[in-house]
Amino acid sequence: MVERTGVALLGLTRAASWAQIAALVRSVLGEGEAGGGEGEGDLFAVANAVCALLDAPVTIEDRSSRVLAYSVRQEEADEFRVETILGRRVPDRFVRLYEEIGFFRRLYQSREPVYLDVPGMLPRVAVAVRAGDEILGSMWAAVREPLTEQREAAFVDAAKIVALHLLRQRAGADVQRRLRADLLATVLTRGEHAAEAAARLDLATNRVCVLAAQLGGADETRTARAESDRQRFCDALALHVGAIHPRAAAAQVGNVAYAVLPLVGAQSRAVQVAEDFLARVGDRHAANIGVGRLARSLGEIARSRADADRALRVLRERGVTGRAVHFHDVHFDSLLLQLGDLVAEQDQPPTGPYQRLLRHDRENGSDLVGTLAAYLDAFGNVNDAAAAVQVHPNTFRYRLRRLCEISGLDLADPGARLAAMLQLRLYGSTSGPARLVRSDDD
Repeated sequence: MVERTGVALLGLTRAASWAQIAALVRSVLGEGEAGGGEGEGDLFAVANAVCALLDAPVTIEDRSSRVLAYSVRQEEADEFRVETILGRRVPDRFVRLYEEIGFFRRLYQSREPVYLDVPGMLPRVAVAVRAGDEILGSMWAAVREPLTEQREAAFVDAAKIVALHLLRQRAGADVQRRLRADLLATVLTRGEHAAEAAARLDLATNRVCVLAAQLGGADETRTARAESDRQRFCDALALHVGAIHPRAAAAQVGNVAYAVLPLVGAQSRAVQVAEDFLARVGDRHAANIGVGRLARSLGEIARSRADADRALRVLRERGVTGRAVHFHDVHFDSLLLQLGDLVAEQDQPPTGPYQRLLRHDRENGSDLVGTLAAYLDAFGNVNDAAAAVQVHPNTFRYRLRRLCEISGLDLADPGARLAAMLQLRLYGSTSGPARLVRSDDD
């Protein structure tokens, strides 16, 4: 029926409100409402209206206890409310207290206002702000006694209005984020309309660098929590680069946050910007950032993005977090990863002396490959190599002669040594992580 008539069909989850769905759809369709600024002003007006209804100062907070709006008459509350308003969030010590006494659990489980009386501070009454079963935040009133039944009902009704505003703000922000992500993805991939996308982003394309940032341990998980963490991380990156240059652009594309940063000065400036950002977010967002080469034209931005991706991958393969690195500084490691991808894609097994050593070790339970790796890692210094594998130097010399006899490897040939070192890096050895690829004999 839907396909035949062309009429969209909407389904509601349990406890959802049609009024909230209507507000959400209207916000998505209404381009003029996508900015969210006017909605924030409306939220302050709602707080003032609730203040008048309850005859008490009111704050509206999100799930992270950040203050989204507040009413007049805050001077009538206690010093702790003033501290909350000035910091635009509930102080951490109170958040911990509320969690310890189970107040948040009671608040979010109840559909009625919950009264809180903590010694040393003015009593509060709070109500959860919901969209269906989803908790969007909460609304708080500093009171001197529990609310009457009539005022409780008014408080609950007001929470529904607040939910509409929060839904509209979130919908508008999502529209803007999706638009910027699509435009930036077009620029980064040099799509058909890249020039138009760059113009709409007001992005200066003369001397820019691409930064690719990813949360540590990030994967393709699409849970709501993972998406929320990635989006907050991207928002923080956008704020950081925007403060540095007014025409910087940032958006989340997949599970990576990209930023295009116009540069004035050396390329090392981009790495410094990335390091400053990682230091600022600290443990809250353990992440890595790869920095691409300088792009002097719109066409080179795609190359800078590829560079940044490769640098980011090197850091990921190393298993580190909290690092920022320029593509130039990990160029060789990146090439090895690309070569490894090619080897795996074309199913190319080890060959020559290295393959013969692998076969001998497998058949005899020896570790001549480890001996070769130690020798090459020590730049041919037998004493250092022997110490690394914890054997006597004479024993090591014997093993070295044996591996040359078995494999036919000429350690005096620079080309042969390079080939052996590359295969050790590509296919693995006892000295590093293995990239297992079958041999011709398997």
